[in-house]
Amino acid sequence: MLFTIFEATNVRKLSFLVFLLCILISFKDRNADTKRDLNDSEWSSSSSSSSSSSSPRDWSPLMLASRAVFLSVNEEDGEEPYRTLEYDFYRDSCPEAESIVHEVIRYLYKIRSDVAPALLRLVFHDCFIEGCDASVLLDAADGNDSEKDSPPNESLKGFDIIDIIKEELEQVCPGVVSCADILVLAAREGVVQAGGPFYPLFTGRRDSMVSFSDTATNELPPPQADLSETLASFASRGFDSRETVSLLGAHSIGVIHCKFFQDRLYNFGRTNQPDPSLDPDFLNLMKSKCSNISSTSSAPSPSFVGVPSSSTSAAPSLHFDGSPSSHFDGSPSSSAADLHSFEDSLSSSVEEQGVDMAYDGPEVGFGTVYYHSLLQGKGILYADQQLMTGEETGIWVRAYASDVSMFRRDFALAMMKLSNLRTLTGPMGQIRLNCSKVA
Repeated sequence: MLFTIFEATNVRKLSFLVFLLCILISFKDRNADTKRDLNDSEWSSSSSSSSSSSSPRDWSPLMLASRAVFLSVNEEDGEEPYRTLEYDFYRDSCPEAESIVHEVIRYLYKIRSDVAPALLRLVFHDCFIEGCDASVLLDAADGNDSEKDSPPNESLKGFDIIDIIKEELEQVCPGVVSCADILVLAAREGVVQAGGPFYPLFTGRRDSMVSFSDTATNELPPPQADLSETLASFASRGFDSRETVSLLGAHSIGVIHCKFFQDRLYNFGRTNQPDPSLDPDFLNLMKSKCSNISSTSSAPSPSFVGVPSSSTSAAPSLHFDGSPSSHFDGSPSSSAADLHSFEDSLSSSVEEQGVDMAYDGPEVGFGTVYYHSLLQGKGILYADQQLMTGEETGIWVRAYASDVSMFRRDFALAMMKLSNLRTLTGPMGQIRLNCSKVA
């Protein structure tokens, strides 16, 4: 009997490996269907509808890879995978859920494009610490410190964006959609609006009932990290060198505040001198944007550095009635005061010095500016430029700089993997009614 169980387990694992191999082969075979899936316009249009009629046989190789990633992440711990995450999880309980998230982000992005990098950074800081459980959204309560208050998270933005979406969903489907799902879906829509790739996501996550402030303080990768430290940090979450380089491509968008790299300009390694590896012209450019003002605050993680995009103030009411024919346009229930309030919250820290990632001209495409800047020795963060010091990471930087389609595919796969890290499902978590408070 024991032999039979052992044999069945091996057969299942072998079948899974064969399945993965087939997916990888399908990616290499750049046939018309795959190219169509990777086409920008197709991916963008896919994000505009959360098709509940999609069946497994209609899934693209990228969709199948999403499921493979989900299974592999959960099996790494040696446990049976939780299969409660699935595509279009809310198809019966809240069929308009993903459409509402899409419409809200699309509308808010028109007001301020800053929402995209803010949401990317927010989802990374959530998923990297104990998994994608929306623990980063919790306020401090009952002796449990908030992750929001940990030094790497002090400048996080986007909380009110999640609140806006949650309010809309609670009006259509009360107590159904988790904050953890809202966060990963909103980040995905932000990527699409910013010109990045659409990627399929499984849903059905539950929300954490605790926050992990100490873990956030100690385990988020710092902006001054050397290459070995950065790779070790990502490897601890299951990401290899290729995936790490692709995830850091999120630095293609947004503004990096001067305090995160000021030491490179004025006091590198406490020498009172600039980083000697910086190109002199690039150094002068950065100094012209960042004066030598000491900051006593701790620098947050570099991995998804966002721009001032939101605050924890009460979310404005921008109602969406959830009917198929509705369009989220801020009317009729949203007032001018609501919209001004939202814009004010986005601009609350705009006076802080920073450098736009497209500092050397208009952004050509999602990922393009970032990798080309590293090739030119013009990475703003030390941790970013360190990617060029490693043989393998340098190969991937050059590959992504020359092949945008490869980067978009790899970034999409890495984001799917990130979004599935240590998810809570079923009785392991809860559905919060307010994303900042335990239900």
